[in-house]
Amino acid sequence: ISPGYCWPFQASRSQVVFRLPTQVRPTAITVQHPLKKSSALGDISSAPRDFTVSVSLCQALGAGTWCWGKAGVDEEREEEVLLGTFSYDTEKEPTQTFPLQNELPRAFQFIRLVIQSNWGKSGYTCIYRVQVHGKITGMNAIGQARG
Repeated sequence: ISPGYCWPFQASRSQVVFRLPTQVRPTAITVQHPLKKSSALGDISSAPRDFTVSVSLCQALGAGTWCWGKAGVDEEREEEVLLGTFSYDTEKEPTQTFPLQNELPRAFQFIRLVIQSNWGKSGYTCIYRVQVHGKITGMNAIGQARG
């Protein structure tokens, strides 16, 4: 990854919902950010620090449309399920994998990442790479998504 080529979120607290290409039973999430020595200014305070990962039961039940509502409850009044709360450490390796703390026995296609804080940058938080790990459940025998 190259410093400066990120997806910037306004402010230190932001969120993004990822639509995966197929249904996945998530088991871990990986976050990647450049090292301080890779940065031209030696500043990586825009890196995410504390974050949560969650899913909406609404999508798992086949609602077909995204239905996350306010305050962690979707429009069908099904609760959001928190899969874990994590901290990215800028003093460790640039690629950090976090096993999910709450695994569910079902698959999801939408995962929400909420950045609670960054390492001190007030104007924005940079996301370079996020990977979701898990077991794919929506594929047929030749690797094509079922539809």
